[in-house]
Amino acid sequence: MTDLPLLPLPLAGEPASERSDAARNRAALLCSAQALVAECGVDDVTMDAVAAHAGVGKGTVFRRFGSRAGLMIALLDQNETHWQAQVISGPPPLGPGAPPWERLEAFGLSRLETTMLHADLLRAAGTGPSRSAPAMSFVVQHVQHLLTQLGVTGDVRLLATALMAPLEIGVLDELRTRGIDTERALHGWLDLARRIVAGG
Repeated sequence: MTDLPLLPLPLAGEPASERSDAARNRAALLCSAQALVAECGVDDVTMDAVAAHAGVGKGTVFRRFGSRAGLMIALLDQNETHWQAQVISGPPPLGPGAPPWERLEAFGLSRLETTMLHADLLRAAGTGPSRSAPAMSFVVQHVQHLLTQLGVTGDVRLLATALMAPLEIGVLDELRTRGIDTERALHGWLDLARRIVAGG
């Protein structure tokens, strides 16, 4: 599974390519935002705080990311890039080299872990989809690839989409309100994955 594109991808309204100094400034702002998230939590990270930490004016942060939600999405895409690299070329079973079922299990567990790790960031990214469309496309394409290797037939793209939906923060939050914790959600996900594979 080496033909999938890696993030980062440009945010809406950004040019596909940046000048080197603009790219450095953007990276520095993201580094400041990430440090502040780690230090004081997502809820306390403001555009003013990021600007002060990076030593730039607040207007610079708004020009780069458009809004606080845009900054959160950029942070998510940066984290997504690192995670995707582990899927594409990291050690097995998440990375290549393990049987497809082991990779699918590891993929689901890792996706759940990253969702919970970045849960506050995902919520702060806004009320729309919690991850960018390219990020979700990568996830679905990879699961589709593994399901095909496991002999699943039919509308495998739709099955892959349905399989990954329960690991998104919106669904996990809804399950939590119904008394379903993360461990139970994972067991339910593994049961669903087994049924899809057995049905194929």
